[in-house]
Amino acid sequence: MALGIYISVPFCRTKCSYCNFASDVFSRAVFERYVERVCADIQNADLIARDVGGKVERVVDSIYLGGGTPTVLDTGQLERIFGAVRRKFEVSPDAEVTVECAPGTLTEPMLDALLRCGVNRVSLGAQSFVDQEAAAVGRLHKRTIILEDLARLRAAGVSNINVDLIAGLPHQTAASWEFSLAETVASRVPHVSVYMLEVDEDSRLGRELIAGGARYHAHFVPDEEATADFYLAGCERLQAAGLAQYEISNFAREGFESRHNLKYWTRQPYLGFGVDAHSMLRTTGGEVEVVRFSTADVLEQFVECAALRTTVVSRRMALEETFFLGLRLNRGVNLLEVAAEFGDEAIAGFRDAIAEFIESGLVSHDGDFIRLTARGRLLSNEVFQRFISLTPAAAS
Repeated sequence: MALGIYISVPFCRTKCSYCNFASDVFSRAVFERYVERVCADIQNADLIARDVGGKVERVVDSIYLGGGTPTVLDTGQLERIFGAVRRKFEVSPDAEVTVECAPGTLTEPMLDALLRCGVNRVSLGAQSFVDQEAAAVGRLHKRTIILEDLARLRAAGVSNINVDLIAGLPHQTAASWEFSLAETVASRVPHVSVYMLEVDEDSRLGRELIAGGARYHAHFVPDEEATADFYLAGCERLQAAGLAQYEISNFAREGFESRHNLKYWTRQPYLGFGVDAHSMLRTTGGEVEVVRFSTADVLEQFVECAALRTTVVSRRMALEETFFLGLRLNRGVNLLEVAAEFGDEAIAGFRDAIAEFIESGLVSHDGDFIRLTARGRLLSNEVFQRFISLTPAAAS
């Protein structure tokens, strides 16, 4: 089974107020040390995997540079990272190679460098086509810049483009959300990701909302009901435009689903490098089939080679993952396949919960498949938690 490679670049031009990722604004002097460490880890991938009991596949069919904003690195640094990957692994000729970009960072030299590196897919962090909304959360671009970047990518031959949107930004209304959706559809991109604003203590905006304050335009954030309505409207609008929903937050034209992200949801092996990068590898043998591990989520600790955080995935945990990752996908979970892998008793423990979810309109049952309904996607965390708590001990 081919491997996916994820590389974290935790550097940004500015830290968006809603961001809860392990990224921030750092001096460019740090970039070089970071790139050196990432390249060293790529070179030592076999040793890293061996230390956690994992097995590294040689063939790679997806590479994903995420952030942060990878395009804040200079072109030479990006080329060194890609060079390290290609020296260490056998990258398939048809591999999906994605880089996340903030609008306004795609200079001509940067675009040329991405093409030299084999990048054939770009994820553009638009978040909103309404200038007031983008500015309120610290984005540095305007609508015109997004459109210019899209035109520049297509002129360079990159047509596999994703646009990110966030429902629930400060100042967002039903009308302004519809405007962003309309602009997205008109742009003819083949992939769109729609996220609902996350309110937690890991972002400045989230902490301000929890505290009931007004900084970061928190008092202009739509309430939960409005945000849910925006998300549902987005699902309908994109579906009608030929962008089929295939995962809770992701929509694509046929053939443009994210190969890399599908690895996460279908429990295929992937290897992560950089700050707060996560990996899942098959093991080298024994009763345990999978090991998950991640790097330090603090830049200085990562550069100083902090120990990996490792989780050996038992059969019980694998069953949990099969349900809560599989239910993220619109295709849902095939109960017959689950029973074949984990045993009939693994399914029996969920019968009552599944019936309850069907009765409450959160899950539908079609043949051998169970799937989240539109309402179930809004309350997906509640469904996932219930499946975890009901995992039968017999599967461990």
